[in-house]
Amino acid sequence: MTHLPKFSIALLHPRHWFTWAGIGLLWLLVQLPYPVIYRLGCGLGHLAMRFMTRRTRIARRNLELCFPQMSEQEREALVDKNFESVGMGLMETGMAWFWSDKRMSRWMEVTGAGMEPVHTLQAENTGVLLIGIHFLTLEIGARMFGMQAPGIGVYRPNDNPVIDWLQTRGRMRSNKSMIDRKDLKGMIRALKSGEVIWYAPDHDYGPTASVFVPFFAVDDAATTSGTWTLARLSSAAIVPFVPRRKANGKGYELMMLEPECSPPLDDAKTTAAWMNDIIEKCILMAPEQYMWLHRRFKTRPEGVPSRY
Repeated sequence: MTHLPKFSIALLHPRHWFTWAGIGLLWLLVQLPYPVIYRLGCGLGHLAMRFMTRRTRIARRNLELCFPQMSEQEREALVDKNFESVGMGLMETGMAWFWSDKRMSRWMEVTGAGMEPVHTLQAENTGVLLIGIHFLTLEIGARMFGMQAPGIGVYRPNDNPVIDWLQTRGRMRSNKSMIDRKDLKGMIRALKSGEVIWYAPDHDYGPTASVFVPFFAVDDAATTSGTWTLARLSSAAIVPFVPRRKANGKGYELMMLEPECSPPLDDAKTTAAWMNDIIEKCILMAPEQYMWLHRRFKTRPEGVPSRY
């Protein structure tokens, strides 16, 4: 059972004042017109690139591993755009948590398969495993989807209690509830009852419950077996989506892909490899907006040296 954080007077303790000051500044910034927010976010990303040298190296290495056919100049240009997206990701977190539905609707549109397939699945009381890949538009993407079809988000509790409470409050603005990512039984129960569960199977979550399958040009990427477990035990439909930021501050697309109602479930490796193929297609729709800063290939087969 996932117990969601609640506001308490302890969150106002002086040790949290710095956090509250940062939240206040973010709230003020996202009250600005969106074109101004866009320029500020991209500028912040360029500044962050100067200081986040370790993450910059990780992003370069991930791109080198995934796209060996790319020239060094092409990869460097992609890293530069990726850090613009890092800066925008912070702004979009504030937008997702603090903007009204009316303002959000003004800057977004639903494309691709649209929401009708999801609404049909909901009407049939079929669970939906919503594949929310780790784009840097993750927070605003979850908010946009929730405005169309409220569901249940899977999350990792934050170590900072103020951020933990605030992120839950922000995500609950357009969703029904949240589930700790370790609460597998809770996810299965929700899917069996016809709920939408936001789930991200694209990161390296360590050796436990992982299998090694291809991901782009990497033959042995540690990939969660959770997709296989959840789909097999719940009979849920799998629905990928891509929250893509439009160029030049023009807003956002909520790109819905067609539901996959009969995923291959022969074994964990088969499902993981199939899921990675879908994730690759999604990433290529907005490669500069993906979270390349994550050490996606940190887990290696036993005895094999680190890729980083």
